[in-house]
Amino acid sequence: MTDPLSPIFAALADPTRRTILGMLLEDDMAVTDVAEPFQMSLAAISKHLQVLAEAGLISREKRGRVIWCKLEPDALKAASVWMQGFGQFEPVDLDALERFLAVELQDGEG
Repeated sequence: MTDPLSPIFAALADPTRRTILGMLLEDDMAVTDVAEPFQMSLAAISKHLQVLAEAGLISREKRGRVIWCKLEPDALKAASVWMQGFGQFEPVDLDALERFLAVELQDGEG
C-alpha cells in the first residue's frame, strides 16, 4: 500500500520548498523566475521542484521553451484531513496560509 502523505510532509519539511509554494500562491511561474530569489544553482532549484512535483504539490508544464510551475492546492487536502483527524487542527484556511507565508517570506528577506 502506498502512503500518499509521506511525500507531502517530506516536501513541506524543507524551508526552500515552503517558500517556493508561497511564491506559487500568487501565480504560475517560470522555473527561472522561481530560482531568481535563491542563492543556489538552477539545478538545485530543479531538484526542489522535482520533490514538490512528486508530492503532487505543484505541476509543471512546458510552454514553448519555458517550463512553468503551478501550485496544486488540492494536494494539501489529504494532509489537512489527516491532521483534522486528531481533533486539534481546524480546517486549512488558505487565506490565513497565504498571509502566514507572506509574513514568513518578508522575514526571510530582511
